[in-house]
Amino acid sequence: MSRARIGELDGNNGMKSDLTALLAKTPLFAGLDETNRKAVADELREATFETGQVIFSRGDTGADLHIVTKGRVRLSVLTADGRELSFAHVEAPSIFGELAIFDGRPRSADATAVNRVETLMLSKSAFMRLLASHPPIGEAAIRFLAGRLRDADEQLEAIALHPIEARLARFFLASVRQKDPSGKAEKISLPLPISQSELALLVGASRPKVNAALGLLEAEGAIERRGQQVICNLPQLSAIGRLDDKE
Repeated sequence: MSRARIGELDGNNGMKSDLTALLAKTPLFAGLDETNRKAVADELREATFETGQVIFSRGDTGADLHIVTKGRVRLSVLTADGRELSFAHVEAPSIFGELAIFDGRPRSADATAVNRVETLMLSKSAFMRLLASHPPIGEAAIRFLAGRLRDADEQLEAIALHPIEARLARFFLASVRQKDPSGKAEKISLPLPISQSELALLVGASRPKVNAALGLLEAEGAIERRGQQVICNLPQLSAIGRLDDKE
């Protein structure tokens, strides 16, 4: 892995402007004004990881969050029988590893570069400095964590109360929120590089039922599958995700 402070790479205003624009697309920093985003940009460091490189492992001491600017990162855990279970793939401008700057506890999952990955890193110490000097960043962090909790609550509710097609719709909608925090797009293409078996585990169903539900979503025009990409029709997914019929 190589890393360098942003200011050490290029001191021109154009690059800093690009960074603040990128931060405006992230779920954590989207609500900040330009002044506060520039303060965050000043603390970022660039890092590069090659294909297959482990960025961090479950149990590692964590002190940095990562903002993906290029490439794809697989987040996974090992099952009791030693199988690797992928539960998410993240691309730009998604954030991963953020819990480390909030609680400083060991990493809860493995993060591996699927291809060549470039990230912007923010350390816990830098984040604490930002909280002390820029209160709006702390408010943004609270909103971000509240959003994560709401997503977790919705996922638990979906498993308990909703049919599989609604669970899948909510899964796709949650993934879309990470990629497009502004919520302005009506259609978004998402990567789905996990298997149907892994997807079934995420939504609490069997693989055959997930396969049937994906077919139903496609028939309803809510999604379109193109290899490992899923084209999401957000109005249709939202309508299906609001279903409250019990299975």
